[in-house]
Amino acid sequence: MEALLQKTMQGDFKSISRCISLVENEVGDYEILLKSLPYNENKPIIGITGPPGAGKSTIVDSLIGSMVNSGKQVAVLCVDPSSPFNMGALLGDRIRMSDWYSHPSVFIRSLASRGSLGGLNHKIIEITDLLRTAPFDFIIVETVGVGQSEVEIAGLADVTVVVLVPESGDEVQAMKAGLMEIADIFVVNKSDRPDADLFVKNLRTMMEPAYGKMHHEIPVLKTIASQKSGIGELFQAILASVEKAHQHHRKLWLLTEKAYQLIQYRKMKSINRESLRNDIEALRKESHFNLYSFVEGFSGGD
Repeated sequence: MEALLQKTMQGDFKSISRCISLVENEVGDYEILLKSLPYNENKPIIGITGPPGAGKSTIVDSLIGSMVNSGKQVAVLCVDPSSPFNMGALLGDRIRMSDWYSHPSVFIRSLASRGSLGGLNHKIIEITDLLRTAPFDFIIVETVGVGQSEVEIAGLADVTVVVLVPESGDEVQAMKAGLMEIADIFVVNKSDRPDADLFVKNLRTMMEPAYGKMHHEIPVLKTIASQKSGIGELFQAILASVEKAHQHHRKLWLLTEKAYQLIQYRKMKSINRESLRNDIEALRKESHFNLYSFVEGFSGGD
């Protein structure tokens, strides 16, 4: 494990991939590997989230270009929907961002969400911390873009970019309760579509009441990622937001959120869905089955 970690810290892609597989699948002495990781909070994690069809992958593809052209090394984690048969990622890294797959400055890995309601892989915290030990300048995490992924990514990323399109009115209304708190940058992609300017105006108006509490405005940027339009401005906004993210209270909050999620996962680890299904199937045959009494047996009534 020590030799594998050393190669990972030197940027050996094969060793990085092997370490990720060990952690994701909880193989062998993966916990020893995790406990050996040096603490490093200076490698920014950029979260890219938003509803399906907003163009997140195209945004990431273009961002990689800006970062590489600036002489930076980039790691990208694409969290994809899981196959219902083998729990693997349905979309592969060879299909997405194919221009960068073999680039020496870019590491791309697809991860399956594995049924996570939040749209992130259940080992995403450990994997991003692992990548922070490698010589990458930026770590990009692109979410599935479903459920509570917008909130969950905020507990992981130093900078959260929410990607929308001019037709995203319904999504904005659905996310509005937590949107102000988690977004560091808004991107209105496909801004060559009709009503893009009106949508940007409405988005800014909707956010104005929150500015007094945040003491700063959240950038709202227009892009046409397929044409690389606006990507340079987005990269500069990310760099500016990274500087703000180094504030002590933000780092402390992120660490607290990560600790909470890791503890939560460990406490739930012993509970198996298949065993739950079998227990429920057996108990349902009894006339007095009650779901809440059944759940109380696992919680101890707390």
